[in-house]
Amino acid sequence: MHGQSRGQSLSWERIELCNNGKSMDAALSTPCNIQICEVTCDSFRIMWDMTPEDTARATHFFIDLSRKESRDPNRFKHRDVPTKLVAKAVPLPMAVRGHWFLSPRTEYCVAVQTAVRQPDGDYLVSEWSQVVEFCTGDYAVEHLQQLLDKAKGSTGRLLKFSVFYRNQHPEYFDYVRSQLNMMMFPWFRNGSHGSPINGKLHGVFFSCNTEFDTGLPPKDSPYGPLRFQIPAGHLLNPNISLYFADFYCMYTAYHYVVLVLAPVGSEGDTFCRTRLHMLDLASNPFLTYTAPQLPGEEPQFCHASDVILEVLFTEPVHLDQGSVQQISGHHQLMSLTTANAKKDPSCKVCNISVGR
Repeated sequence: MHGQSRGQSLSWERIELCNNGKSMDAALSTPCNIQICEVTCDSFRIMWDMTPEDTARATHFFIDLSRKESRDPNRFKHRDVPTKLVAKAVPLPMAVRGHWFLSPRTEYCVAVQTAVRQPDGDYLVSEWSQVVEFCTGDYAVEHLQQLLDKAKGSTGRLLKFSVFYRNQHPEYFDYVRSQLNMMMFPWFRNGSHGSPINGKLHGVFFSCNTEFDTGLPPKDSPYGPLRFQIPAGHLLNPNISLYFADFYCMYTAYHYVVLVLAPVGSEGDTFCRTRLHMLDLASNPFLTYTAPQLPGEEPQFCHASDVILEVLFTEPVHLDQGSVQQISGHHQLMSLTTANAKKDPSCKVCNISVGR
């Protein structure tokens, strides 16, 4: 299979429904019963029903693919070259991979034509099939490994920290106290396309990055003027599984690494075990726990510098496990918020070779 573009030998203006009297061949039937299967984040297989006569005659297949949100009534005009794939006829189902830069977890529309190439180079083509919609999948384990490798290359040295924290507005904490019996309950993660946890894994988000000069959490926050702080050992200890979940940026110079903390044997741990890469608590470049070496010593906690860590804890957290305080800085740095995260698809640091 091969893609066509402007300037290549195939002229879309010459692919026509043969109503100009050039061809005396019988018309091809319209492909029907389109089926999509084996969908991944960057590939799929497609098949359809054809008559035995058309199966024997067809020399080429034309595939028209576009994102669902960009549908256009003129989408199937032959001059819409960028959306088309021209393939020599092969046994169905036909694999489609790498001909477009398919995005993970994205809805697409697809339609097909069958064609017979004529001796003069023109094509006898069928009508377009009906349009079928499908959605690509999440990153597979091998794609997350690529992201993990890239993320490792962006981390700096490990810095000590002592607390996890999350900022919110006063209304949030008032609601937790009055309506949720002091419990901060997990919620869905939304963010970078492709990560298996987005919209599927519940969690309470925390930060742990510190300022270089003080070793303390930053004074500012884009999420709210009140900060809940909890001792690091409550969330990070030998009874916790640590997973790498995502690496992305939002058209900025700094990058985010998403980690998951799940109590061993919990529902969150079970979810992550088959979908994410587990990290060694004591030896990884992002977030570490070092057990006390001598009686009376305290555990040591470290976080990576040069990236912003987003830590998802998969269980409810009680306010009594920590404290809520007003931050001394500003809380309107909206450029840093990931509430509606949208990954920069052009960034060479955090994008992987899916679909290429």
